Amino acid sequence: MGLTDRKLKILQAIISDYVRTAEPVGSRTLAKRFDMAISPATIRNEMSDLEEMGYLTHPHTSAGRVPSDKAYRLYVNNMMEKVEVSPEAKKAIQETLRADIEEFDKTIRRAAELLSEITNLASFAVTPSKAEDKLKFVNLLPLDDDTVVLMIVAESGKISNTALKIRVPYTEEALNILSKNITYNYMGRKITEVLTGDIIADFNTDIEAMSNLAGNIMPNFIRTLSDMLNVNLYMDGLSNIFDIPEYMDINRARNFISLFDRKDEFARKLMDRDDGMIVTIGDENADDSMSDCSLITATYHVDGQLIGKIGVIGPTRMKYGEVTSIVEYLTQNLNETFRLESDEEKDNGG
Repeated sequence: MGLTDRKLKILQAIISDYVRTAEPVGSRTLAKRFDMAISPATIRNEMSDLEEMGYLTHPHTSAGRVPSDKAYRLYVNNMMEKVEVSPEAKKAIQETLRADIEEFDKTIRRAAELLSEITNLASFAVTPSKAEDKLKFVNLLPLDDDTVVLMIVAESGKISNTALKIRVPYTEEALNILSKNITYNYMGRKITEVLTGDIIADFNTDIEAMSNLAGNIMPNFIRTLSDMLNVNLYMDGLSNIFDIPEYMDINRARNFISLFDRKDEFARKLMDRDDGMIVTIGDENADDSMSDCSLITATYHVDGQLIGKIGVIGPTRMKYGEVTSIVEYLTQNLNETFRLESDEEKDNGG
């Protein structure tokens, strides 16, 4: 039994109607709402075939059918059409991302919030583990007599600023020399590689004052590098799920929310996903608690490098064409934002 054009037309109509209404679809509904040019009885026979082929399921409480994960996969791969992002959404994305261009983490967090606002789904953004990231430069900036700001900048654009209390006297010149020495020793090296070396020994010096200053700075340098290896997960819009019919069932809602009680695990699974626009549906997801969810992720870049993931999670009954178009448009703008920021740094000699 094959998927004839008529079966495909009926299946597409069922998916369209079910996504819109969240109600199981019957043959009479299809005959009335869609120009099938065939009788309800014929539609009913074709729906039975589609159910036998695994594309439809039959809820116990209804005579109608609903699409299966297999149907949604066929739809995403072969039937889905991209939807033009609304002018209002485009304007919000462009204005918001441009406004936050200065701060990497703030921009990523705001992008996740915006994605949730536009799609009315739960959204997330992940800034990556920095295991493969490399150091770009280090700067030490005097704040007051006993406080110094340690700035570490990675090649990905990730910036870490840490205020340190210094227990020995220092001069701005000494800070500049130490900054240049650290940058010279570690520029272009992977963070993990730096951490496996003997950092303190690298900075033993005959100049006693410099040695004492390095002894204060370098343990904090190590600690800050270790912190940069962590994956940050930003989430927004979890309250949106309570407006979705699928999650009116308290057990399903609790199952969904439990995902985000395991943030570190969830973030790692997101970072392990393939690059580009990826849609996983129902049982395709690695986590059992996502077996009735669809997950859409895209990869964002900084200066052309693959950096992190951003996307949405919701029920398998999702407006895939609309949501993927929004995620794609936002990601393109995010990439452009970070490209512009990188270009500005180069123009300013950074």
